[in-house]
Amino acid sequence: MDLKKYLDSIFSLKTTTEDDFNELSLRAFDYQSKNNPVYARYMDLLGIKPAEVDSAEKIPYLPIQFFKTQEVKTGIFTPEVTFLSSGTTGMSQSCHYVRYMYVYTSSYKNGWKYHYGDIKGSLVLALLPSYLERKGSSLIEMAQGLINDSQNPQSGFFLYQHDKLFQILEKAIAKGEKIILLGVSFALLDFVEKYHINLPEDAIVMETGGMKGRRREMIREELHGILKEGFGVQHIHSEYGMTEMLSQAYSKGEGVYSAVPWLGVRLRSTSDPLSLLPKHSLHRGGINITDLANIHSCCFIATQDIGKLHQDGTFEVLGRFSSSDVRGCNLMVSQL
Repeated sequence: MDLKKYLDSIFSLKTTTEDDFNELSLRAFDYQSKNNPVYARYMDLLGIKPAEVDSAEKIPYLPIQFFKTQEVKTGIFTPEVTFLSSGTTGMSQSCHYVRYMYVYTSSYKNGWKYHYGDIKGSLVLALLPSYLERKGSSLIEMAQGLINDSQNPQSGFFLYQHDKLFQILEKAIAKGEKIILLGVSFALLDFVEKYHINLPEDAIVMETGGMKGRRREMIREELHGILKEGFGVQHIHSEYGMTEMLSQAYSKGEGVYSAVPWLGVRLRSTSDPLSLLPKHSLHRGGINITDLANIHSCCFIATQDIGKLHQDGTFEVLGRFSSSDVRGCNLMVSQL
């Protein structure tokens, strides 16, 4: 496989037909089935022969738990960066070994531009204390890149300096600047408990998830209701991404996510993890991700999220599987 040509082809996509995406998926599968030992061993345990995978529908998805127990790498390389999941004390972390940082950079920059346009000149404020306080966060890397690309001297990160953030927001409103505020959920809640501000109509307030034991868990409607009132905005945006992925999907409100052309979403049966639900099924199912940017790890990931897929390709995240729901996958992981 000509990797440069492959990467150029996915990041140049503005729109993609199902046939285009399936063709790229099969190219990625062919390469990874031959060069990713963990993925190859997983298929062997399932009794799947790569030569018989002649359509995208037959491509198997690797359970996301493998990123916690195995080196999920396609090819032999020393990674330029290793992204780590947050985890909690005593829990193993997911590791994503990124061969070339430019692949991730290209993915999130093209993804942001696809959904939101040029970020240059915007005021990008990142309220991400829990991520700043640890190493290996892919979200921090993305936020730093967006801050740099904004070329706004006031753009930057915040830990717990809510007073300073409030002052910067007030000045930005007075100057008529385009405001983009990225924040972990508990930090945004902490802020609006202390301050109330009416941001302009075109402001983007984006929660990146994560109470992480800092607050009680809330359903999306409750969380977004509090944030909309506190920031004076009509919608709260959200990002769907994870350590194991190099691409993101974004919601511009109501928890409905739209992916970039090189990111595909399918649902699997909640009772049979190897069975895909029909497209546009009204049933909820486990979320399977095809991230074509993951060419150096694994493009095909069975997440632990449960979701709903709409006819237009957008999707919702409804919850997560419990540990008992994924015990079959855990047994498989232990055999590698």
